[in-house]
Amino acid sequence: MKADQGVVVGRAMGILVLLVGILFAAGLCTASPPPDNPVPSIFDPHSTPAESIRHLSYFVLTITGLIFLVVFILLTYAVVKFRDKTMGAEREPAQVYGSTQIELAWTIIPILIVVVLFLATARVIHAIQDVPKPATALDVTAIGHQFWWEFRYPALGIVTSNELHVPVSDPVHPTPTFLKLLSADTDHSFWIPQLAGKTDLIPNRVNEMWMDPRETGLFLGQCAQYCGSQHGKMLLRVYVDSPEEFAAWTNAQRQPANRDDKELPGRHVFETTACINCHAVGGTNATGRFGPDLTHLMSRSTIASGAAENTRENLRLWIQNPDAIKPGSLMPAMKLSDTDLDALVRYLGTFQ
Repeated sequence: MKADQGVVVGRAMGILVLLVGILFAAGLCTASPPPDNPVPSIFDPHSTPAESIRHLSYFVLTITGLIFLVVFILLTYAVVKFRDKTMGAEREPAQVYGSTQIELAWTIIPILIVVVLFLATARVIHAIQDVPKPATALDVTAIGHQFWWEFRYPALGIVTSNELHVPVSDPVHPTPTFLKLLSADTDHSFWIPQLAGKTDLIPNRVNEMWMDPRETGLFLGQCAQYCGSQHGKMLLRVYVDSPEEFAAWTNAQRQPANRDDKELPGRHVFETTACINCHAVGGTNATGRFGPDLTHLMSRSTIASGAAENTRENLRLWIQNPDAIKPGSLMPAMKLSDTDLDALVRYLGTFQ
């Protein structure tokens, strides 16, 4: 008798712990993240596509949560009511094989659930993908490389890397950003959780997505498709600027690279090594396309696609030994002397 009571108590405790875990997970989903939280959340949207995805997520979680609750209650009822007993252990439980009502129930109900979820998902996909592009939209071409991002603004004549600047979209005067997604090598996936859903970048195929950020700030993203050894450090930084800030940024990005006659030794190192084969610098004879455009390198907050802060020390280390920051990256170690390395870093430091 005591053994039976111990089993029942143990099962009851297990059920209680599971319910507490479910309630805790639900609380995490609905809780507002702290203002300084560096981890982006799909439950804190700042754009129309992300808002639509959040609503769909809540709907799917509600349906699946109800399914779990019903199954859990039925299972708990069966475990408690028909637990193993010493008396009647040899008795076979009632058989329901061939019951038309039960067969119809566990066939029709799942079909209806799948149809409802399918229609809800298709509605959201249609609403996001088939939205008309207004004349005020900003066009950006995003190209995924191993392991960095290239951003081109065709109408503005701007090429930059890893950090995407877009204007805030005022509901009265909407300025959404429409992105054309391309890949230079393998499969990548463009994902900024608070602004839009995941969209893959596939070689020899053009995909598209859009976002209309409703407030300024920095939004973090990630390549969400395994693309090689440094997939985890192929990060995204999206800066949503006010109209005035975006105009100032575009004006600065259109300027050629800063030429400082005091840094001629560093420029000589840059133009006589492999740097010029991979990188482009506006206003110079550097027109490489294998690596990021360096015209305004020092205007960016990070280097190596968000793997390190953009400081002189990190820039020196990145050139000297890329594997120290991003092992497996395709950036070669330049093997320069300390004098040439210092001169090159000083030269690149003028690219504002």
